[in-house]
Amino acid sequence: MFNLIGRYVNNLNKDQVNNFLLSKSINLNNNELDFTYNFIKKNWNTFLSNPTLNSIDKYKDNYTQDNFIKIKNLANEYLKKYSNYL
Repeated sequence: MFNLIGRYVNNLNKDQVNNFLLSKSINLNNNELDFTYNFIKKNWNTFLSNPTLNSIDKYKDNYTQDNFIKIKNLANEYLKKYSNYL
């Protein structure tokens, strides 16, 4: 499963991340989008390998309060939904 995710992330671009977030009613500013994209590209493997060890709260300073709440809820939703496959 990690190989499949890794290939997907390697081909992922910033517009795809932004479009996904917009589809979830999360509208990030440029700095937030840059941080999110770079975080995904650099940390996806670590984050998915130990989802309970990686507290998203330590990244809250990279988002507005409203966007952080939305990002955290989205991350928790998808971790719950797909954690059995990881």
